[in-house]
This record gives sequence, structure tokens and C-alpha cells, in this order.
Amino acid sequence: MELTIDQPFDLASSLESGQAHRWKKVDGWYSGVVRGEFIQIRQKGQTPAGQTVEFRSGPSPEAEAAAMLRDYFRLDDNLEAIYLDISRDARVAEMVNRYPGLRILRTEPWECLVAFICSANNNIARIHQLMERMSDEFGDPLSLNGQIRHTFPSPADLAEAGEGELRRLGLGFRAPYVAQASMAVLEGRLDLAALVRLPYPEAKAALMEIKGIGSKIADCIAIFSLDKLEAFPIDVWIRRALAEWYFPGQKTPPDRVLLEWAQDHFGRYGGYAQQYLFHGQRLRKKADG
Repeated sequence: MELTIDQPFDLASSLESGQAHRWKKVDGWYSGVVRGEFIQIRQKGQTPAGQTVEFRSGPSPEAEAAAMLRDYFRLDDNLEAIYLDISRDARVAEMVNRYPGLRILRTEPWECLVAFICSANNNIARIHQLMERMSDEFGDPLSLNGQIRHTFPSPADLAEAGEGELRRLGLGFRAPYVAQASMAVLEGRLDLAALVRLPYPEAKAALMEIKGIGSKIADCIAIFSLDKLEAFPIDVWIRRALAEWYFPGQKTPPDRVLLEWAQDHFGRYGGYAQQYLFHGQRLRKKADG
């Protein structure tokens, strides 16, 4: 089945920019499990009507999967209006011109929370590995075109597994944090669906009550799964980008001050600005070796 997208869209940049952690590229197709659906997807190119994306899916009917993918890729965002807003900043405008169509994803909140707890002192490849191990071990199998993948385990699945099993899978010091977060969601002490409806500061504060979730991880969860586009996660890549591009030749302010500055400077779509800066800085350093 095909999707036609009448606004800027870059599948590769969106899936490879550190937001989602269960996509694999196989023979030109991105293969992943999104909200319980096994998806194989590729970008075909530009037509007069817009960008064309081809996908295969299961177990739900393709029409349902298409609606889910439109939500996942935030095709309800007016990207042109967002570009107009964030491109007031010259450096962000440069990144928008370099990576047009890089989109914020709307990932499933529980999976997103676990992924970013696993991001502590970690790299993207390793986060992918841990998320896949948990899914293979505790998720349900899905089959599509001869391939088998697994759903991401529920809070009940991971709570039952417990800290010991999570350590066995390689989560290390993050294992008790994931186990405790599983119990918090299972017992209703953390209601992720309710956080979508809360204002950003309240949602972030609720996330930070969970052990293992500090300011940066809370902001990642807020922007990538809770619709808080003003969130501005500050990790090592963003700290480098801000230091080099906005505070050259001076001591970089501490993260708390940087966050206040960034949210004031970049405004209501700060999360989009952050993602473009993050992607640009990471790819540039990668190219430099």
C-alpha cells in the first residue's frame, strides 16, 4: 500500500535520528514494530501530489496501519508553519535546508519511556540492541513476508520479568529503573495517557518522580511520545552544538541555564529545533570520524 504525503518528508532522517529504536534497514526497506504492528516501509520519491511512501503491514488491515502511520509520523503537524517559526534562528534554518522532511515521531509512550531510561550513559546502537532483546524475550511474535519480529513487552511483562532478568539481558544499572517504572505504570502511579493531556511542566515533573528519569530523559519522553513540542532535551550532542554554535569562546552554561535559554530562544517548537541541531551535529561528527 502507498501513502502520499503532501508536505516535506524524509523517512530515513526521521527513523535514523535517535527518536525510535526498533527500526532495521533490510534490502532498502525499513522494518520495525510500531504500536503492535509489524511494518516494512520505504520512500519511493516525489510525485506531483507529494512524497510517496510504500509500506507492508500486519496483523491489522492496511487501511488501519496507514492511519496509524500518519499519526506516528505526525502528519497532522503543519511542518511548513513550524519551519517558518524555527527558521528565525539562522543555524536551525541551515539544518532545515540540509535535512528537509526530518520529522518528530509520535512514539508509543511506554516503549519511549523504557528506551530513554536505557539511553543513560549509552549510545544509539546499544539502545537498539537492548530494546530488541527485551522484545524478543518478552514480546509476542509477529510475522510478515517471512520475517519474524516481536511486540514491545507491556509493563506487566517487564514487571513480571523483574530486575534480575533485565540485568541478564544487559541493561546493567538501568535494570532496576525499568523494573520500578514497570510497577509504577502497572499500579497506576504513573498514567502515561494522562500526561499527554497535562501541560508540559506538570508532565515533566511527573516523569521525574520515577527513579532513573532526570531532566534530559523526561524531555525526550515528553517530545517523542507526549506531544510536548516545546520540550528541549539537552544531551551530549546538543550541549556540544549549543557550546559551539551559540556560546563560542566562552564557558558553556550548566544544563539548567542552557535549558532556560533554549526554551526562551527557540520557543514553542523548540523540540523540532533541537532535533535538527541534534541530527546535524551527530552526522557532522560522524563524518569527521
